[in-house]
Amino acid sequence: MTDKKNLLLLFDRPQEPSFMPKGDQKKAFSVPADYLSDKYKPIGTQVSNRFGEEANEVIPVNRITVPRLGEILELPRDSNFSLFIPKHRRIAGRLIDIFLGVRSVDDLLAVAVYSRDRVNPYLFNYAFSVALLHRADTQDLDIPSIIHSFPDKYLDSKVFAKAREDASVVPEGARMPIEVPIDYTASNLEEEHRLAYFREDLGLNLHHWHWHLVYPFEAAQQVVAKDRRGELFYYMHQQIMARYNFERLCNKMKRVERFLDWNKEIPEAYFPKLDSLVASRSWPARVSNQKLQNVKREVDGINIDVDDMKRWRDRIYDAIHSGMVRDRSGNSIPLDETTGIDILGNMVESSILSPNRDFYGDLHNTGHILLSYIHDPDHRHLESFGVIGDSATAMRDPIFYRWHGFIDDLFQEFKGTLPRYTENQLNNPGVTVQGIQVDVEGGQPNVLQTFWQQSDVDLSRGMDFQPRGSVFVRFTHLQHRGFQYKIQVNSNQARQGTCRIFMAPKTDERGNPWLFRDQRLMFIELDKFKVNLKQGSNTIVRNSVDSSVTIPFERTYRDLETFRPQGGDQLAQFNFCGCGWPDNLLIPKGAPEGFPCQLFVMISNINDDRINQDSSGACNDADSYCGIKDKLYPDKRSMGYPFDRMPRNGVDTLQQFLTPNMRVQDVTIQFQDRTFKPRSLTK
Repeated sequence: MTDKKNLLLLFDRPQEPSFMPKGDQKKAFSVPADYLSDKYKPIGTQVSNRFGEEANEVIPVNRITVPRLGEILELPRDSNFSLFIPKHRRIAGRLIDIFLGVRSVDDLLAVAVYSRDRVNPYLFNYAFSVALLHRADTQDLDIPSIIHSFPDKYLDSKVFAKAREDASVVPEGARMPIEVPIDYTASNLEEEHRLAYFREDLGLNLHHWHWHLVYPFEAAQQVVAKDRRGELFYYMHQQIMARYNFERLCNKMKRVERFLDWNKEIPEAYFPKLDSLVASRSWPARVSNQKLQNVKREVDGINIDVDDMKRWRDRIYDAIHSGMVRDRSGNSIPLDETTGIDILGNMVESSILSPNRDFYGDLHNTGHILLSYIHDPDHRHLESFGVIGDSATAMRDPIFYRWHGFIDDLFQEFKGTLPRYTENQLNNPGVTVQGIQVDVEGGQPNVLQTFWQQSDVDLSRGMDFQPRGSVFVRFTHLQHRGFQYKIQVNSNQARQGTCRIFMAPKTDERGNPWLFRDQRLMFIELDKFKVNLKQGSNTIVRNSVDSSVTIPFERTYRDLETFRPQGGDQLAQFNFCGCGWPDNLLIPKGAPEGFPCQLFVMISNINDDRINQDSSGACNDADSYCGIKDKLYPDKRSMGYPFDRMPRNGVDTLQQFLTPNMRVQDVTIQFQDRTFKPRSLTK
């Protein structure tokens, strides 16, 4: 039986054939002659001898009957791949099912080696990653981040010319990191460029890619049907919108304008400055003032009208206000306050869990498709889709946030139909939060500090047909100083509770106090954790690095060998939790003069929160946005509680909303416009 870690070598240098030596240990697969692609079959013996001699270890590959790949091969190897395109996600689901269906690790290796050199590299990477994450015998493998396989999705195209030069000329030990400028996609003449540090953050885009890897919307039922999956789609994206709007206010910009009028020109342009190394062409740009058009592209199997989206939108709004949806058999399913948001999330996205995809359509994904082909809707210029058509790059484009502003508006329309939380549903009798203080490393209390940080990451695993050795890239990103919450709580008896910590801007973009109905949508979740209270006075101390929202900075950029925990289940959990929000973006940027915010702390009643399950050993580093692997979502409440519903009557401000188990503390985010020295993210 092969060492299953050898499967991970198939992520290395994705365009190089499987028989070439891979990894730091220079291992090569002994590929059966009839597994070779047509290009290499005539020289199979020479290939086997040459690369077998160069390798330090040769890994045998079984010869088995490989399932027919069929239409999976219809996506050319030099094309881009998008989960939003129905044909692409259908063939991805088929390939995932093939990988899930083989009996053993040895057979999986054989099928993967056979398909890797025939299937589109992006498609293979996605389907193989999902399969490894969900197979019982491989889920303890550490799936490499996509940035290590396809760095071209994240970095200025100039980097690769420089990398080729350095790799060919400069000895490995003498190579200097290639610096990626922070302002390479636009100048300050473009107002939206003020947010480029957020939209183009590597960790942010890796989070979005990994979330969709953990929560695919097309594959076998057991892979897609995770606990509260549709609700998590809603909440994760709602929090992205809250965080993006928070960042906009920090930069003296108004909240994002929802993309509501689909006949209107889109003023925002985006020029990604990325080259696709697989497709061997630049990612297309979107110029200013383009309009959505019907997309008819036979090569992609797409024939969609803008009017289709309007019909789906109207049917979904009708379902929201009638309080029920129709399934495929014509039966009515109520959209109640417990499961309604989950049903709606699966319907809007839409996943295979949608109660009636034929009737309610494919609204979210189709919006991505129409926006991504806006520059060439009928394929007359033979252009591929723009960055918003790929979950690994979509968050770079300003239109992503306008589109998701509309999508979130749908969900908020539904939330507006639900009963308001009563004081009894919010209060926790006998518990009083008496004080909050945030202690910042080397700084003043209640003054959070942000700054620029440079970091180095090795991208050599994705550099195909280059001399071996490290290729370091240096990028600049937002970072914050570590801090600690100190929360004073009084309880009239010993008990457990759930501590929920959120933060929002103190005023709107005009500097006016918020109406609570608007401010509640600006609260970003910072942490959520169980607390044990003794009778009397309690001091809760919690470090920012322990947030239930984020994963450690290093894990976002980990490679195959670094930061890997030991042990099977621990590795499986570690892999799942690559999904979390990047720690460097936990706190918004703030402003040099200080940006006033309100920190909200609540100790909720554990009897209404608790999920009875054993989560010991489970990865829950980032369960707020990602859930827990193979477990129920660890909070019985609606995601976003207590801010996910309209306020009760008579509540117009945050102060009026508070019950004794809640408290608000004014804090300031102070941005230091300084860049701190690099930190290495590799061995």
